[in-house]
Amino acid sequence: MRAAPEPGSTVCAFWKKFLRTSLACGERAGARQDGMKHIMQFLTALLDFALPRRCAGCGDMLGEGGDFCLICWASLRHLDLSGCPLCGVPMAISGQICGACLAQPPVHNGVMAAVAYDDVARSLVLKLKYGRKPGMARVMARLMARLVRSHPSALLIPVPLHRWRLWARGYNQSLLLARALSQITGQKVLPDSLVRTRRTQPLGGLGRAARLREVRRVFALRPTAISAIKGQDVLLVDDVYTSGATAGACVEALKRAGAAQIRVLTWARVLDDMSGR
Repeated sequence: MRAAPEPGSTVCAFWKKFLRTSLACGERAGARQDGMKHIMQFLTALLDFALPRRCAGCGDMLGEGGDFCLICWASLRHLDLSGCPLCGVPMAISGQICGACLAQPPVHNGVMAAVAYDDVARSLVLKLKYGRKPGMARVMARLMARLVRSHPSALLIPVPLHRWRLWARGYNQSLLLARALSQITGQKVLPDSLVRTRRTQPLGGLGRAARLREVRRVFALRPTAISAIKGQDVLLVDDVYTSGATAGACVEALKRAGAAQIRVLTWARVLDDMSGR
C-alpha cells in the first residue's frame, strides 16, 4: 500500500495552497466571510481525510494541530537564550561564560539553536537534506522563529552550498530555512550574499583542527551584497551547529564586509561534544 505523504510533501502542500488561494480569491470577489470560513473548514477536513497529516519526526498519523506526535514533541530538548552569553551553550548558571569561551572567545556574537541535536531533531535534518522533503524547513522554522524575533532588525543570511552540491541536491536547505523564517517574521533574506569559493570535503568525522583547515577562506561576499550588509546585524542561518568551523568561516567573511553583530541561528545544536565551536 502506498504510504501517505508526510508533512511538507509536495502533493499535500500543493493542494492546501490551491484551496487556500481559491478561497482567498472568492473572498476578494465579495463572498461572505462566514460562509467562506465554513467552506474552508469543510475542505480542510476533507483534505486531511484524504491526505492524513503525519508526525514530522516518526511519521505516525496526527490528530488536529501541531507538527509532532506527543512522544516526539516530548523528546525534543528545546533550548533558550540563557546559556553562555558568548556562544550560547547551555550552562548550569544563567549568564555564566563557558570554559571554551574563556580560553578562546568566539568570532561570532552568539549561537541560537531551537533544539538540541537528538534523534528526532536529526530525523528532520536528514529528511530535509537527503530525503527530498523541503517542507521540513517550515516545520523547523516554526520552532526557530521565537529566536529570530529577539533580533527583529537582523538580516537573514543562509550558509551557502557549493554549486556542485547545490546541483546534486536541488536546493540549499539553509536557504529554505531562511525563507521560511522570513515568511513568519517578515525579516529580509539575502540569499546569494555569501558564496563558497571552492568545494570542500564533508566535515563529518574530521577533528576541529582539520575542520578549520578545510573551511579556511572558503567563503566570500559578493561585491554587490557588501553595501547591504555593512553596519547591519546578521543572523547566519544553518540547519545544524556542530564544531562551528563552517559558521566561523562565514562570520569572518561577514566581518570583512563590515557587518555589525553576527549571530548563528540553527535548527539544532550538537551538545555531546563541545570541544570546539
